[in-house]
Amino acid sequence: MAGTAGKFLRGLKARGMSMTALIALSIIAAAVVPLFLLTALMLQSFSQTQLDARGIDIQNQCMILSSRMSRSGYLTAEQKNNVALDSQMQSIADVYNGRIVIVGSNFKIVTDTFNLAVGKYYISPEVLRCFNGESSSAYNREMQYFSNALPIYDAADGTTVQGVMMATYSTENIVSQADRIWGSASLLLACIIAVVVIFAVLAARLLMQPLKRLQRAFDQAALGNLDADIMVDTYGDTRRLAQSVQKSLGKLRAVDQSRQEFVSNVSHELKTPITSIRVLADSLMSMDEAPVELYREFMQDISDEIDRENQIIDDLLLLVRMDKSADSQMKVEQTNINEEMEMVLKRLRPIAKRGNVELTFESFREVTADVDRTKLSLAVTNLVENAIKYNVDSGWVRVSLDADHKYFYIKVADSGIGIPEDALDHIFERFFRVDKARSREVGGTGLGLAITKNVIQMHHGVIDVESTPGEGTTFSVRIPLNYVSGQEVRR
Repeated sequence: MAGTAGKFLRGLKARGMSMTALIALSIIAAAVVPLFLLTALMLQSFSQTQLDARGIDIQNQCMILSSRMSRSGYLTAEQKNNVALDSQMQSIADVYNGRIVIVGSNFKIVTDTFNLAVGKYYISPEVLRCFNGESSSAYNREMQYFSNALPIYDAADGTTVQGVMMATYSTENIVSQADRIWGSASLLLACIIAVVVIFAVLAARLLMQPLKRLQRAFDQAALGNLDADIMVDTYGDTRRLAQSVQKSLGKLRAVDQSRQEFVSNVSHELKTPITSIRVLADSLMSMDEAPVELYREFMQDISDEIDRENQIIDDLLLLVRMDKSADSQMKVEQTNINEEMEMVLKRLRPIAKRGNVELTFESFREVTADVDRTKLSLAVTNLVENAIKYNVDSGWVRVSLDADHKYFYIKVADSGIGIPEDALDHIFERFFRVDKARSREVGGTGLGLAITKNVIQMHHGVIDVESTPGEGTTFSVRIPLNYVSGQEVRR
């Protein structure tokens, strides 16, 4: 029954049943199934106890009667008509709703309480065993009667079997009594089940109230109200669920705010060069006879602003591509990191020389790793180029490369202007600039560090920064030697 109930509940789950109904049915099943099993077990135990008691009682009565017959010589010729024993035999048969048959040594029936078979032969396995001195007792459950076979011994020596007592007794009254009890129990069970159903429905609704409040709060959040209060702390589970959702909503709010800020910054950054170009063009148009040198100067400024606009657009497109699936954007190959670093620094040495900045590279060991060579080169270039551009006159930039059995480490340290402590948490944000005036002066777009962090994260690495204003900044990068795709990491 329990297995059938489990299959029924699983079937309801598969059909998309509501949790309230599922809880109610679970409570009903948990209460009713054991109740049915307990009732059936108790009734069976009662019936068996009654049958066992009846069987023992009948067997004792038959043994007493058999013993008296042996002592009185009931089967001898002298005592052929023993009215007292016949009367006792008839009484016992009537009390237990049974029949007693006495079989003589010639296998003929001597006495029958039904008076139907006197003088007839009675040969059966039970009778034969009794003449060999073996008594037997059995219960026929299908026909609902007990049968007992006992030998009647000769009183003279106590070992010779003179006859056999065959007694059969009906158990219909016990079965009828069990049926009546089952009928009463069924009525009681029906009342209990009704009470359990009402309790289960009310309990399920009560238990589901906090979840329904959570659902209403989730619906509000789904409609765009990210500030909706969804804290429901009725249960520990609902409290933890609400806290998890609140964290997710907090991240969504942060993402939404970041998106708005990003759109605003993009609009501002793209509009600034266009504004400059418009001002320069209007200035040229307002001049009647401007010298050629002035035209050239203005046109050069317009060209620089166009280049800056293109650089911003290129960086934005690069970030958009990186925001897509990292694995699809990666072209990983085994690369000699030492050689790659040397190439990056070789390209940047002229810039460092123009800024009167000393650029050095220190490699502690040969390092080979699985990386996207182009993207890693871009990330390192951004770090070193920033260290050069935001340095002081006669400053220095030191780049180092090291590795262990699992990661390789790149460190870029400079003696530059440093980064204020309150800005350290924002330097990897898009379009964030510590010194906006100097950033525009050196031609920065505010996207370099954001691109760098994206590249390192695509390699499943991390980047940290330490800085002291007026003393310098150190960027530390750690990247695994062996690239593992995002799908393998999730598995």
